[in-house]
Amino acid sequence: MDAKRAQGIGFAALMGAAAGAALAAHRGPRGAVKGALLGAGALAAVDAAARAVQRPNEIPAVWSRIAASGAVAAPAGWAAGKAGASSLAVGVASGAVAGAMGIRPHKVALGPVVGLAVGAAMRGRPPAQVAAASVVAFRTLSQLVFREPQVTLVAEKAPAERLPFVVPLEARTRYVGTGYVRALAEATGGVYGEAAPDVGIVADLGRLAGPEFDPAGVDPLVREFYEHTTRFTLDIVPRWRPWVRPGYLLYRTLVARPLGQANVPMNQREALRGVRSRIDTVTAGGVETRGWIRSFADTDEPIYVGIYTTYRHGDRGYVSVGFPLPQANFTATLAPRQREDGGLRLTSRGADGQTGHYLSYIDADSRDLSTLAVHGFAEALDVYVEDGELRADHAFTLFGLPFLTLEYRITRKSA
Repeated sequence: MDAKRAQGIGFAALMGAAAGAALAAHRGPRGAVKGALLGAGALAAVDAAARAVQRPNEIPAVWSRIAASGAVAAPAGWAAGKAGASSLAVGVASGAVAGAMGIRPHKVALGPVVGLAVGAAMRGRPPAQVAAASVVAFRTLSQLVFREPQVTLVAEKAPAERLPFVVPLEARTRYVGTGYVRALAEATGGVYGEAAPDVGIVADLGRLAGPEFDPAGVDPLVREFYEHTTRFTLDIVPRWRPWVRPGYLLYRTLVARPLGQANVPMNQREALRGVRSRIDTVTAGGVETRGWIRSFADTDEPIYVGIYTTYRHGDRGYVSVGFPLPQANFTATLAPRQREDGGLRLTSRGADGQTGHYLSYIDADSRDLSTLAVHGFAEALDVYVEDGELRADHAFTLFGLPFLTLEYRITRKSA
């Protein structure tokens, strides 16, 4: 048995021990000890069996993940019971948390319903048991109802050249911020260019040519925006769907602002603060990296920090936008599509093995990537000319449900 596998089984045993102790705590200290021993052995066996059948570049079997999630829920339920929560409340809360972690709106709604049903059926039982049962019931039911996976493992410790659809650039600190490209230049020894003049997020739109996109058919103003982005200013109008606002507010407070990344305006009042847009560059070995940085004009608080790249696969061109995260990267790889009005659509939808969204951990020493494909999240960016003016609509969906559209007015800077 290799060290990594042994370490994983050992960790599962610790989780199982904590769960077993929580599940049997109502029987007194001796019962808790017996429960811990049984739990450790059971979850270690489940983990070992899952690893035995796990294939390369595959996440553990779903039944082992369900067992692990139940084990995590049990101690939390025990703690909630000690704090005075009833079994019914623990069931609803456990189901709600499990549903929220599923991200998919349908799962978010299903979670507390399952928790309520389990809590009512197990009324009077120890809260630890209710919590574990609620989570296991929800995970099992959602697995039966929602068949398509939310994530799949694309590669584990693979060299970056094997994954051209991933931007292999991470943040080396916990805060990304508007100084990311400068920090990247310092870390890589490249030449830093701040607010590079007359440069675009795409060096040459011709790089995107393919069966579904002919650059010659693009309106000259649209092409100029992509190849000379810094000639223009942007005004943004965010249109959030009501159902996603509470979740986004929580995400923004706890994640986006402390991280300095993906901090979209919540409403039009915030958007009226204005958007400062610039492209910073890093040049090293003849290769230029372009980072498009958008921030609030009054405080320079980051909105987006994205690294824009293009590449070709077969006879098609693609745009990959990498959003650096601490020791990781979230990449959106988009395919170009022709619009009849001379505009350009970039979409993450396409069964070509390239387009999509990818979350990658980047090994600091080897630079190898461990990458997950994130399914269900999709986006489409349309840039077009309307009444002689540039417009852009950036629409996002989650498992087919629209949740955000960013509308841009794009105007040329004054001389």
